[in-house]
This record gives sequence, structure tokens and C-alpha cells, in this order.
Amino acid sequence: MTTLNNDEVAGALDRMYAAADEQFVKLREDGSRRFADLSNASAQQRADALSDIYMPVTREAGRLLYSLVRAAKPAIVVEFGMSFGLSTLHLAAAVRDNGFGRVFTTELSATKIAAAKRTFAETGLDDVITVLEGDALESLKTVDSEIGLVLLDGWKELYLPVFKLLEPRLVPGALLVADNTSMADTQPYLDYVRDPAHGYVSVNFLARDSDSMELSCRA
Repeated sequence: MTTLNNDEVAGALDRMYAAADEQFVKLREDGSRRFADLSNASAQQRADALSDIYMPVTREAGRLLYSLVRAAKPAIVVEFGMSFGLSTLHLAAAVRDNGFGRVFTTELSATKIAAAKRTFAETGLDDVITVLEGDALESLKTVDSEIGLVLLDGWKELYLPVFKLLEPRLVPGALLVADNTSMADTQPYLDYVRDPAHGYVSVNFLARDSDSMELSCRA
């Protein structure tokens, strides 16, 4: 049995995905207005205003993340945008099953940080996770090790700035996973990793009916 399927981790994932699914039904009724009201807000203001909102990767994307970490065996995994920690659990479970490594994850919302830390402790994965609180462009400067896998799943306009901050520490063959790449604000990042001159090989694929992910390898 993998860590992903043990009682504690599987139970936490089931509980959180059920809550996210229930919340999504309610958000379809008034969510567009709620998000529209934040169109001119700062990243911190958006994080605080949406501190109760699940923003998870899909179940299938979570299993993909687990599989990529198991296959690539990165010593250091960096996640930009933890939310309540669903994707973090998949990454950390893979690190645990690899027998080495660490996940560094970032989040602006104090409410989500507190909730995620409780979940990480309850699942027994807190010893392989470091939560970096606050502005990722500042907190990620503290990660001074070579990075083998990056998940970009925070505010979309920050994908490229966050990536450029991490890029000097990427190992050859490092994997980059960007979620929600159908959103317009991700285009500068996509243009960068799709340009052969920058040394990446990228593929885009549907992660859900209306959105896509980009998987890139530092060649």
C-alpha cells in the first residue's frame, strides 16, 4: 500500500474533495460575482477574501503529481499555491514513498495555512513538508537547494515571476507542472517555456473539461 492510500491520507483527501465538491455547487450560483469583485485586488487581498475557498487540483491531477514525484525522485519539490493542501498531500505522499526528499509549499492565507498544517500533522506527513508563509517571491528565496519538481498553482499572473526566481536552482531534467493554463494570465509563462531557446520541452493537456495543465521538462 502506498502512503497515498493509507487510512489517514486517503481519509483526509476524501473529506477535503467532498467539501470542495459541495462548495463548488454553491459557488456556481454566486461565485462569479464574488470573484469579479476581486478583479483589482492585490494577491494578499484575494487570498484573505477567498480564505474559505477550496482551489484543488482534480483527483486525476493529484494522482499525476504523485506519479511524477515517484518517477522523477526529486530531492526538493516546490509548490506555489498550497490552498488547503490537497496537492501538497499528493506531493508529500510521493516523497515519503520515495524514502527521501522534502516539499516546500507557499501560501498567503493565514486561515488556509492553519488548516493545512493541522491536516499535515493528522496525516503524519508534516515532517516532510515546509510551509512558507507570505509572499512567495520573498519566501521562496529561502529555498537554497537544487529543485527537481515545481508545481505552479497560485495566482496566475505570478507564474512567470515565481518560475524565474526558481529557475537558477532547477536541476537538469527538472519537471515543471503548471495548472489552470487555459487562464489568460498564464500566457507569459507558457510563452517562456514553449520557446525552444529557453531549453524546455513542454506539452499541454486537458486536466478537466474546461481547463488544461502544462508539463515541461528542463532539457
